[in-house]
Amino acid sequence: MKLSGYKVLDLSAFLPGPHMTMMMADHGADVIMVEPANGLGEPVREIGEKTVDGNTVWFRNVARGKRSLKLNLKDPAGVELLLKLAEEADVFVEAFRPGVVKRLGVDYEAVSKRNPKIVYCSISAFGQEGTYATKPAHDLTVQALAGIVDLGRGLTDDRPAAPPIPFADAAASLMALSGILMALLRRTETGKGDYIDMSMYDAAIAWTPNVLGPTFAEDRAPEPKKMRSFGGSAMYSIYPTSDDGHIVLGGSEIKFAENLLAALGRPDLLQYAKVPPGDGQEPLKEFFRETFASGSLAKWCAFLAPVDCCWAPVRSLKEAFEDPFTAERGMVFSDANGYRHVGPPIRFSDEPPQPNPALPAYGQHSEIIAREAGLPAQEIAELLERGTI
Repeated sequence: MKLSGYKVLDLSAFLPGPHMTMMMADHGADVIMVEPANGLGEPVREIGEKTVDGNTVWFRNVARGKRSLKLNLKDPAGVELLLKLAEEADVFVEAFRPGVVKRLGVDYEAVSKRNPKIVYCSISAFGQEGTYATKPAHDLTVQALAGIVDLGRGLTDDRPAAPPIPFADAAASLMALSGILMALLRRTETGKGDYIDMSMYDAAIAWTPNVLGPTFAEDRAPEPKKMRSFGGSAMYSIYPTSDDGHIVLGGSEIKFAENLLAALGRPDLLQYAKVPPGDGQEPLKEFFRETFASGSLAKWCAFLAPVDCCWAPVRSLKEAFEDPFTAERGMVFSDANGYRHVGPPIRFSDEPPQPNPALPAYGQHSEIIAREAGLPAQEIAELLERGTI
């Protein structure tokens, strides 16, 4: 696999860091979860619904294939063990609030002194420096400050809505993976690692080009309900059906409007699809509202099946994961015990991912990892006795 032979020390928790390092584990990296010696470890071990084996679905889909090291970083011996492990590691990931790793003695300066080749990635809400650096935050807070929540204003109530997906978390995870792989690639030429300051805020802001037109071109806030991406385009919107289902039209290209209106017997309305999104398209939007409301979801799925345009029924997550296509793509698979996992999205034709569904028990690998770091048996026994590992 592409990352076989690489070792990753992951001190992060919740979603951005753990999901990113799980993707690395899926592709062969040896990922060590460094969990706090607080009796719980990774918080998502206990957050959300659990399957009958006692594991949460969240934990199962960020921790598979990893090893677990319980470690007390308030004990100098615990810090020294982590630094010893870092001497042989390729990647170091942390997601504490800025300043914490410095106080603990495991910041980039300390780690890179022991291993100049290390690629060290800090993931935080607002970065390591700047006005908001020490502001506590999770995904929703970041999305609110980044202007993303405001883009979710309803088409009728004009109120912002909580995003359904932790976009800032996800964007930071993807950007962090990209940055780490860039640094590892560059290291093959220079022999030197690097430090990555990954901000969730920065990652969210970076994904806004398609909605920035009003702000950058006209110095005004976007009006979501008039924009192409949020319902301003008749061919890029959501329409209720007679049985409380919903049909999405998701492609505003004129060729798709031509095909759909021809199928519906109303090519005369094509002119409205050619004007900019907003009020000018209202006659076409009203036609679609009335048309789709006149029949069931099943009726419209059957009608639209042969029409060359972008459309889809609105489905639940349950329905999406039950679709055979999801399994065809390898995006859901079951382990030997029948538990389902979200599959790896990065697929290579050569050296494809091989996700290992095994989940580490809290601190399961502490002793063996300490031995790998070169600690003698007596010292390991002492660390175990006082709960450092």
